[in-house]
Amino acid sequence: MEKIPVYFMPGLAASPAIFERINLPEESFSIFFLEWLLPLEKETLSDYAFRMTKHIHHENPVLIGVSFGGVLVQEMAKLISVQKIIIISSVKTNSEFPKRMKFAKTTKAYKLLPTGLVHNIENLSKFAYGEKIIQRLKLYEKYLSVRDKSYLDWSLETIILWDRTLADDKVIHIHGDADEVFPYKNITKCITIKGGTHIMILNKYKWFNENLPKIILNE
Repeated sequence: MEKIPVYFMPGLAASPAIFERINLPEESFSIFFLEWLLPLEKETLSDYAFRMTKHIHHENPVLIGVSFGGVLVQEMAKLISVQKIIIISSVKTNSEFPKRMKFAKTTKAYKLLPTGLVHNIENLSKFAYGEKIIQRLKLYEKYLSVRDKSYLDWSLETIILWDRTLADDKVIHIHGDADEVFPYKNITKCITIKGGTHIMILNKYKWFNENLPKIILNE
């Protein structure tokens, strides 16, 4: 049996290390990891998605995207033939955005975010207090690999201005009911993971290892 090519796209600014605990049976699947490219000046999401498709080297792959990566794989699927699109902790249309993102679009508040701070996560961690904050900064330090300010500015503006209003019926959406970035109450037609947060690809990996193969193979 020919192996199914599965391409994983991480979330905003994240590296493929977020998938380090994901294991799919080697006899059935070939796994490939996509990484964020630095955007060209004033590049549209569609043009960026086209550039990203150049890193797909198989026909009819499965695309799996987390968070903003889920938005990107949906745009890529408009440009190439895919076997399946699976999004995790993401959204299918801009109507699934939380109110704060809709507010940011109206007010352009996203332009005021201090994205340059991401350069200095190590410095921030020196001033952190409280176990929860320290742990979160450690996670950021480990998994956020793209700290270029132009990329971060572009990403925030691009996702907030995403104009998709009609969901693609072929998209398989996996979402946690405790997601704090894209609240579950706004999400429609998804596979629900109880207790899953926005980073459940890291801490609910056993569920994914057990269920992703079945979802891909329609079992």
